Amino acid sequence: MALSREDRRQRLRYRIRKTVSGTEQRPRLAVFRSNKEIYAQLIDDVNGKTITAASSRDKDIDASKVNKTEAAKLVGMAIAAKANKA
Repeated sequence: MALSREDRRQRLRYRIRKTVSGTEQRPRLAVFRSNKEIYAQLIDDVNGKTITAASSRDKDIDASKVNKTEAAKLVGMAIAAKANKA
């Protein structure tokens, strides 16, 4: 029987999470992309905390009224700037 879309995604997530773990010095970058938005967060798995996050729904990015590709670039620059501050 074929796996559903959610089951395939969950299986892939478990496979990746077996080998990838973030620390405070080198956090894990988690990116979620929906049809309309993109979200990114830096995660410290040792302490179970999200260090910083950025999304295309942030006021400065959402106000720029750009297409999805440009919004993704802006989210990447925002998460990098927040990571350097943290």
